[in-house]
Amino acid sequence: MDLQEIVDDIARVLDAPATLEDRAFQLLAYAAQSGDIDAVRRESILRRRASDEVRAYFEGYGIATATGPVRVPGDQGLGVLARVCVPLRHREVTYGYLWLLDSGALTDAHLTQVAPLVDRAAAALAQEARRRQDLGVRLRDLLSADPEVRAGVRLELPGPVAAIAVQSASGRVAPLWTLPRGVPADAGDPVTAVLAPAAQARAVAERVRAMYGTAAGIGGPRQDTGEAWRSWREARLALRAAQRVARFAPVAAWTDLGVHRLLVRLSPAELADLAGEAAALDAELARTVVTYLDQGGRARDTAARLGVHRQTLYYRLAKAERLTGLDLDDGENRLVLHLGLKAAELLAGPA
Repeated sequence: MDLQEIVDDIARVLDAPATLEDRAFQLLAYAAQSGDIDAVRRESILRRRASDEVRAYFEGYGIATATGPVRVPGDQGLGVLARVCVPLRHREVTYGYLWLLDSGALTDAHLTQVAPLVDRAAAALAQEARRRQDLGVRLRDLLSADPEVRAGVRLELPGPVAAIAVQSASGRVAPLWTLPRGVPADAGDPVTAVLAPAAQARAVAERVRAMYGTAAGIGGPRQDTGEAWRSWREARLALRAAQRVARFAPVAAWTDLGVHRLLVRLSPAELADLAGEAAALDAELARTVVTYLDQGGRARDTAARLGVHRQTLYYRLAKAERLTGLDLDDGENRLVLHLGLKAAELLAGPA
């Protein structure tokens, strides 16, 4: 019996709408019965997950640590009707939640009736979590830079695939077992590894990143899983860009990084050396010059983007040339200063 069948049976026995979600409030199954439906449940079904505001409201009633049903009162402001939350626990670990809308008719005796079905749902979630954990260990070996470690591992996944590196969050457990089948993942500190079909990589990266509330990098696609380790190397570098460069956050794809594909490979000392070319520029001049160079030296477009008169732009550029000793009419000088400014941006990032 799968989760959908279990939820259907629970809804039928109780004659109440039932929803099953994982620990991250991702919708796994639901059953519609006659009766009330609130805005929160409707939104959960449409978006496949509850909003952060609603999640905080529910967690405020201790559902994450509860060992039995929790009655959650309604909240008109949030569009929440009264409901019962039944934590899906197996061997003292909570794997998800069963939600039952409660008009006042759901007694403890009613909940006892469906206890065997609740236990079955919890066991199914736990089994899937264990299977995913075993698959995750194999994934780490597949992504290893050591060819001897990789040699003993095979994962039968249709290509092309892309590796995803997600910054983990201390003390936060991500329900990786809820990812689609065919998407192996392994939680790690400081980086969680995921392998996904290339066409789904961004959606998967966004989903796992949301579990941690951090950042993610996506490696380039590879046709064969035997080459996935190369994509993993790129994913970790792309993660560095997502952490440090605002326009790439919160999810950066290796194929979108442009010149940053070179810069993220450099050590902090090497970046600092390169950034030294632009060290004489204050924040306003640095922004002016990098915008000018990003615009390919087009003064009109640069002035429009900065919101300044062209004469002001020319004044700033001339001042930047004096301070750096670099001629912006010289192609190599432009390249040196452009790279220096990009390197400084990487160094100044929050990570």
